[in-house]
Amino acid sequence: MFSSSNSVFGVPLNPKPSLYLRTQTHPCHQLLSSSKPRPGFQVRCNIRRIRERINSVKNTQKIAEAMRLVAAAKVRRAQEAVINGRPFAEALAEMLFNVNESAQLEDVDVPLASVRTVKKVALVVITADRGLCGGFNKAVIRKAESRIEELRNLGLDYTIISVGKKGNAYFSRRLSDVSVERFIEGEGFPTTKEAQAIADDVFSLFVTEEVDKVEMLYTKFVSLVRSNPVVHTLLPLSPKGKAFDANGNCVDALEDELFRLTTKEGKLTVLREKVGKRRPEKQPNLQFEQDPAQILDALIPLYLNSQILRALQESLASELASRMNAMSNANDNATELKKTLSIAYNKERQAKITGELLEIVSGAEALAPLD
Repeated sequence: MFSSSNSVFGVPLNPKPSLYLRTQTHPCHQLLSSSKPRPGFQVRCNIRRIRERINSVKNTQKIAEAMRLVAAAKVRRAQEAVINGRPFAEALAEMLFNVNESAQLEDVDVPLASVRTVKKVALVVITADRGLCGGFNKAVIRKAESRIEELRNLGLDYTIISVGKKGNAYFSRRLSDVSVERFIEGEGFPTTKEAQAIADDVFSLFVTEEVDKVEMLYTKFVSLVRSNPVVHTLLPLSPKGKAFDANGNCVDALEDELFRLTTKEGKLTVLREKVGKRRPEKQPNLQFEQDPAQILDALIPLYLNSQILRALQESLASELASRMNAMSNANDNATELKKTLSIAYNKERQAKITGELLEIVSGAEALAPLD
């Protein structure tokens, strides 16, 4: 009376599940059928997404730390090359200019020392071959653009010799606006062979009077935390015995600071040492048995090679120092971001646990017998 083979109290024993019931019982169908997923499902998605971001930040931090250590190991070698090469380049330049003055007094014609009316300027722009070095390449390119704008305002023509992959990529995209003579790629640590290739191009352009002035734009290494883009007039030879920029400002410091990397309490630290330069109060009067023109013909190629090699070394040391600082900042930022994401992850996880506890308590109260 009260039951049958197919029903109990009028309720079917095996009701046919409808599509509506299936879509409401399965979480995947719930996600497909509703544009607003359940809060618990959304919390799980947030937790998984935050966990993936934390793992991504950890991997990026490992890469940044490895690049920082590599740059720190290389920057010492590059810095020592800069410091050791400066005295030779300066002594050679001083001797060359002294011989040049003697040649001018004896009315000797020196093509590389002749100052003629400037109509076209060649700019040798030295950039890095790799990125991830902060604003190093951007500062050099900005300096080059500023110098190009100055030449345009003066009504002078110009051409560019780009050294470095980053500069090559930038100027190759602007061939319609910028005149480029040649693209040269770097070879790791600078060598005299690489410097001689650039010197040959510069010498050929100036001697054939295709250009009337050659300027070299590079980044001068000051310290591990500071570097300055400078413009050094390479040709013609200046009557002054120092390296000056286009505005007449000397780019050589009176004394250098030697920065040595060492470890202290398990961390990298920097020790500073002053490297004073001995400068005699009186310059001796030199007497040459040979013709000054012959001496100049032998000194000028060596001078060009030494000046270009010095610029390449200074640029590389500045690049490595900038990369070390950039990767150090990236490592610090990754640590802060990982801390922030960990806090967010713990909040989401705590919210999930609290929600599950509330569901259990609510279910227990619903199943409790009524008094």
